[in-house]
Amino acid sequence: MATTTTNFGWDIPQSTDLVKDGATAIAALGQDIDTALVDLKGGTTGQVLAKASGTDLDFSWVAQDDSNAIQNAIVDAKGDLISATAADTPARLAVGTNGQVLTADSTTATGLKWNTPSTGTPAFVGVSLKSTTDQTISNSTYTAITWNDEYFDTDAYHSTSVNNSRVTIPTGKAGKYLISGFITYDNNTTGSRQLLIYKNGSSAYVQSLAAANIYPTGTVSYIADLIVGDYIEMFTWQSSGSSQTLFKTGNNSSFVMQYLGA
Repeated sequence: MATTTTNFGWDIPQSTDLVKDGATAIAALGQDIDTALVDLKGGTTGQVLAKASGTDLDFSWVAQDDSNAIQNAIVDAKGDLISATAADTPARLAVGTNGQVLTADSTTATGLKWNTPSTGTPAFVGVSLKSTTDQTISNSTYTAITWNDEYFDTDAYHSTSVNNSRVTIPTGKAGKYLISGFITYDNNTTGSRQLLIYKNGSSAYVQSLAAANIYPTGTVSYIADLIVGDYIEMFTWQSSGSSQTLFKTGNNSSFVMQYLGA
């Protein structure tokens, strides 16, 4: 009487079978093997055998680049990159041109793009002020220094006629600024002098300088974080006991603001 194989359950003859029973079992075994291995049949040149499912002996012939792998054909040129357009969705990002850099960009299909970086020296952004007239500073009075002329003004920070003591932050230029000032007083040995940075009408930083028997000078420097509409002024104060002349002509006094970045 025929029995079956351990792994696949194929009919096999036994040594005690009659000749006709053994022949029948051999025929059944051959048919079982033929049926079980049918998936190994066929295929074309270059294909490889792969499991089609978890079922025993369930195979299929596939190309060497199977459908669940990244296909060779997805790239077309030297330097192409493989990115993604969505989950489990690879896509080709064509190589950029010489000198470009890869940049994240959520508006593109792959979330990436090639960009040409900026070159050369960054343009200066800021303002530098001067005056064509000197200014009288009253005793013990905080006084805004006025500026009726400019060395340069890149973004309309300043007006030479309206509120000309002010430098105002224009639209699109909020950020960090280096603020610097320089002044020169007439000769006087009495009292002291101060140079101050004012922000929106209030004192933000003070630099004091002692009077001397030469032209008293002073500088002030400060980095401030400013928003659009903020305005900066230079103020001065002196305690000589009488009015003093602040020399502003001939590069004796100046006011500079330089944009450092957001």
